[in-house]
Amino acid sequence: MDPDLGVVGEQCALRGAVSPVGRSDIAGQDFLTARSSLTEMAFLWGNGSREPPGDPRNDDGPGDDHYPGGMDRLETRELAYFVAVAEELHFARAAERLGIAAPPLSRAIARLERRIGVRLFDRTSRRVSLTEAGNVFLAESRAALAAVDTAVRRAQRAARPARLVVAVRSGTGAGLLSDLLEAYAHRPAAAPVELLFTTDQTQALREGAADIALLCASADATGLTTTELAVESPVALLPVSHPLATRAAVPIEELRRVDAYRATCPPVSLDEIVDRVALGQLVVVVGESAASRIGDAVVAVPVVGQAGTTLVLGRAAGTPTPDLKAFERTAKDVAARRLATAGTA
Repeated sequence: MDPDLGVVGEQCALRGAVSPVGRSDIAGQDFLTARSSLTEMAFLWGNGSREPPGDPRNDDGPGDDHYPGGMDRLETRELAYFVAVAEELHFARAAERLGIAAPPLSRAIARLERRIGVRLFDRTSRRVSLTEAGNVFLAESRAALAAVDTAVRRAQRAARPARLVVAVRSGTGAGLLSDLLEAYAHRPAAAPVELLFTTDQTQALREGAADIALLCASADATGLTTTELAVESPVALLPVSHPLATRAAVPIEELRRVDAYRATCPPVSLDEIVDRVALGQLVVVVGESAASRIGDAVVAVPVVGQAGTTLVLGRAAGTPTPDLKAFERTAKDVAARRLATAGTA
């Protein structure tokens, strides 16, 4: 066992934000593996040796893997150790989470602070707390580890047979989505389409779990490229026995006075939303496309005084693949045809 690394044989822990670790040894290179919620990740120790990153015994001087001033480039393992301690604010708990002993973890954090020349933690005999620099480094470390996870997932997806994964929330733009999938399937050389049902389409895009998503324009699309498709009229979902259920339309001001009214949909499936409405536990405004799936115990009443829901396609920023371009073109054509048909109805 290496006392500095807390490694027994080939086994160690990669990152605190994911489940600990498996192992393999290929052509003398040690790999650290970690399981995220979506896929198995594998990360290579950059220097191909058992020595901890930055150990002076492995420092051959500045080069491509060094920062200005000669400091070795940090490894994901070091960031994972730091994140675990920063989140637990307790070395023993962090060590248990990582699957290593506390003393080597403490030494690894001290070595990290020496390497970057910044104190990340304030330590006393009773407590551990983050410094201002530590808080900044925590946010950046989480982002860096997430970026590595995303890079691996996207590379793995790129190596698979061509397909498009479309993230959707149950009930969102159901009519538009159905027409879109049918039209795209008839395109020459259309890629197979797989639907990923989720309550957070933007997260699926950022994590690389989906290629494109149908979402509401109100979603946080920071860093994503979006294409506006259509606007859905708002309807209120009400129990069939509710006094407002027989109205031809209901003002939003009146809905807000209903005890069960919620301004936003809870992050659950449409089926659960409908069940809550039917039981009298929820009144909520949704896009009109959801009305086709509400059953007999719930009524969809048009809402007056509230803007409609704008539906957009979202994808990761950058140059889209030919399949994504074709899917986006098809979506815009379908949306235009539906708008023209609605205008002549």
